[in-house]
Amino acid sequence: MEIALHSSLGSIPEDQWDRLNAGHNPFLRHAFLYALETQGCLGQEWGWYPQHLSVYEAGQLIAAMPLYLKTNSYGEFVFDWNWAEAYERMGRPYYPKLVSAIPYTPITGQRLMLAPGTERAPLTKTVANWLQDHARRQNISTLHCLFPSQEELEAWEGAACYRRTDCQFHWHNDQYPDFDAFLATLTAEKRKKIKRERRRVRDAHIAIEVLAGMDVSDAQWACFHQFYCDTFDRRGGYPTLTLSFFQEIGRLMGDQIVLVLASHNQQVVAGALSFCSDHALYGRHWGCNTDYHSLHFELCYYQGIEYCIQRGLSTFEPGAQGEHKISRGFVPTMTYSAHWFADPMFEKIISRYLLQERQGVQSYIHELSGHTPYKKTSPGAGPGSQRGV
Repeated sequence: MEIALHSSLGSIPEDQWDRLNAGHNPFLRHAFLYALETQGCLGQEWGWYPQHLSVYEAGQLIAAMPLYLKTNSYGEFVFDWNWAEAYERMGRPYYPKLVSAIPYTPITGQRLMLAPGTERAPLTKTVANWLQDHARRQNISTLHCLFPSQEELEAWEGAACYRRTDCQFHWHNDQYPDFDAFLATLTAEKRKKIKRERRRVRDAHIAIEVLAGMDVSDAQWACFHQFYCDTFDRRGGYPTLTLSFFQEIGRLMGDQIVLVLASHNQQVVAGALSFCSDHALYGRHWGCNTDYHSLHFELCYYQGIEYCIQRGLSTFEPGAQGEHKISRGFVPTMTYSAHWFADPMFEKIISRYLLQERQGVQSYIHELSGHTPYKKTSPGAGPGSQRGV
């Protein structure tokens, strides 16, 4: 068995990498990750340096993992700024660190991708031990695996990593035949609220167009990219994704891209970008140039729910944070990360912190699960409302 790190995904053949991507997760595709590298979204300016991991056996790629050397904590959505500050107060460097994640993308999925028939737990332990030894040799403080599946998380825990939990809000498709069938599972108050929000968009004479990535023109990508940049500018953030990145992934993986555009008086005024796998839709970015009542909810939530129903997708993950999603049918869902610390003292301190934090997250999810909009007798009020507990 041969384990190696790669400073560019270009050194791993696309077909070999994608063969390991079970479920066709769009963010694990070679095209997506390589476009981040080649279209100016990573590197020194943003603190993401590719260090992708490969595992070969008898000349065959049997496992691979997106991996980055990080010089900051930006774009991870698992916040460890206070850990970095604690290291600095002790006169020790927290950066660089190793992070297995999808840059700027808080989506649950595989991190260590495996060839069919490969046992996860023993190979994860082998990879983790190799990375921990590498970190010690290179004076790297920590190793982080962000948003793995629960099955993979358990394998990382078996490799001396500590569990961290957080909460997102996901929508689950109980085989609804149409949007009205979904609405019928909600309480009268919440059902009327959603109908009222959708009606406000129609009454504003806003036209909505749903496009696959390969059907988006360069002009439409340019328009959406401006919305995307404006959103970050208004919030004091940094728009890390370039126009050429959007154009590149639209060309290479357009069948997994959904762009919803809203127009008023034949002018595009807003857009929302999502990606899809074999079973799920993932909402990622949105922006607008004028404030229209309820348009955000229509483009980012209701259009996505309709898309899932029409195509039989089981789950809609609209992104991180947002308790306001609960009243629109999204339920609190636990997310995970795994962490290893080279320094034994900090390992002890942070492990205690993580235990207390987990208890708080569990209480938070339990409390919110009692406020979902579903009728008590509806499918969504049963297992759906408890998926995150």
